Amino acid sequence: MDRIINSLLETDMYKFSMGQAIYHQFSDYKTTWSFKCRNKDMKFTPEMVEEIKNQILMYCDLRFTEEELAYLDKIAWIKGSYVDFLRLWKPRFKDFEITTDAECGLAINTYGTWLNTSMYEIPTLAIVNEVYFRMAFDYEKLMDSFRQKLEEKVQWLVDGTYVIGNFSEFGLRRRLSAEAQELAVRRLCESNGLYKGSRCVGTSNVYLAMKNNVLPVGTMAHEWIMCTGQGNPRHNAAYSNYYALRAWVNEYKIKNGTALTDAITTDCFLRDFDEEFATLFSGVRHDSGDPIEWGEKMIAHYEKLGIDPKNKTLLFSDSLNFEKASAIYAHFNGRVRVAFGIGTYIANDTEVEPLNIVMKTTACNGSDVAKISDVEGKGMCKNPEYVDWLKRTIKWRMENESGAI
Repeated sequence: MDRIINSLLETDMYKFSMGQAIYHQFSDYKTTWSFKCRNKDMKFTPEMVEEIKNQILMYCDLRFTEEELAYLDKIAWIKGSYVDFLRLWKPRFKDFEITTDAECGLAINTYGTWLNTSMYEIPTLAIVNEVYFRMAFDYEKLMDSFRQKLEEKVQWLVDGTYVIGNFSEFGLRRRLSAEAQELAVRRLCESNGLYKGSRCVGTSNVYLAMKNNVLPVGTMAHEWIMCTGQGNPRHNAAYSNYYALRAWVNEYKIKNGTALTDAITTDCFLRDFDEEFATLFSGVRHDSGDPIEWGEKMIAHYEKLGIDPKNKTLLFSDSLNFEKASAIYAHFNGRVRVAFGIGTYIANDTEVEPLNIVMKTTACNGSDVAKISDVEGKGMCKNPEYVDWLKRTIKWRMENESGAI
């Protein structure tokens, strides 16, 4: 197969947001990442695994070009010291362990500094997806299905069937292919002037943002809260959000600020999202649980702090389609700024079921880390005793501490 990842910019924007803060504050942290396929009865063939290895090997030969570095340097919150680091950086194939030793036929683990391993997640998942769909199906037939469904989506926004305000394409990690994702970004953005109450503002894929002159979108992921909050043995894990928010503000002040709420439950997050953080951060991101209930909770929290919710953004990014986004937008429009990050529904909507694959941090500095989201089933810590301890730690704080710190 031809090379799938053609640029080190071909990753989600939040990898650079987090990467810069990791470089300046946590460059000695080491992490382990593990791949998981959540689809039942789905198998990767040995031939697929070999092609995935080959593609990752080709990815590890890439370096940032001066054009790409100049693009990053123009982003307001990117600092010259980080750009200079990226000029020297390249992926290391030795950090990867790729075998067939898993129920689905594919096991991938990465080991090394957080600076390195964090950057591997998104390209690896994009490679796995494209190899699978090109080798398991008639790819051209899938693309025909994809094009048809994409045109339906454009038409729904044009005729006002769905009105969703501002949205971005977030599908790199689970896209059908590089070809499909670029087609989706281009079609959705070029049709903006025809939509009734909707606008595609950009993509999380930095390479496509640069190539198509649209906005690169993204701030932080769960790994940021998990590693900063649980990777230091001196930290109380129930305060993971506090350590993560404080480190983010140290790096960015009032720039680049959308906080993720559900790394160790949104209710625990709100204990630390006090007046200072709620003022400094431009908004918050939803990634699990009921979106309406979550949004109402966030509006009430802003109002309790004396902050006008109309000046803040609620970014929704949990398994969205246009129908769900339209209902959420209708509910909150006029009360708070609303935006959406829509992934698989845009980047991998065909006649076959998309893969539900993830690659998550499972250890930091030799210790387990875990995500306790607002719904069960989103974490993948390998140590159930640690998960139980973390839940008890959070529960003790919630029951014994009143108010925000």
